[in-house]
Amino acid sequence: MRSKAMTLTGICTAAAGLAVMSACSAGNAQPAQPQQAAPSQQVIAGLFDDWNAALATGDADKVADLYAPDAVLLPTVSNKVRTDRAAIVDYFRHFLANKPVGKIEQEVVGVLDADTAVNTGVYRFDLTQNGSPQQVQARYTFVYELRGGKWLIVNHHSSTMPEKKQG
Repeated sequence: MRSKAMTLTGICTAAAGLAVMSACSAGNAQPAQPQQAAPSQQVIAGLFDDWNAALATGDADKVADLYAPDAVLLPTVSNKVRTDRAAIVDYFRHFLANKPVGKIEQEVVGVLDADTAVNTGVYRFDLTQNGSPQQVQARYTFVYELRGGKWLIVNHHSSTMPEKKQG
């Protein structure tokens, strides 16, 4: 079995070499770049922790830094669709006044390819509104793209749960 694996490895290496030579001989001065490996589900799940930590700073600009310039935000506590940085910052200025702390209760992470992933599920926010602690449970979807070596949110949808939680 080892010799078959070695032979397949040799064939694959040779084929890759031919592809590079073919690309170069076709007038393309740059050899083909190796494809980047897809991120793990843990890496994508960890992006929520980064977002939650940005919320904890109370700085709307720090939160907005995690969104792509062309991101779309469908926020939990606003009817307005946010489609640019200024609108996203505006939303978080108001939302951060409630001192939100998010906790994921259920998540499903999907890695679509090396530069695209989705984290969707249910999260809960502990908030302080008018001096009183409150909890809001919501469904969420974060769509991420790797841009310039950094994972950015390109789409974020959050909506309160339609049914009251059974106790």
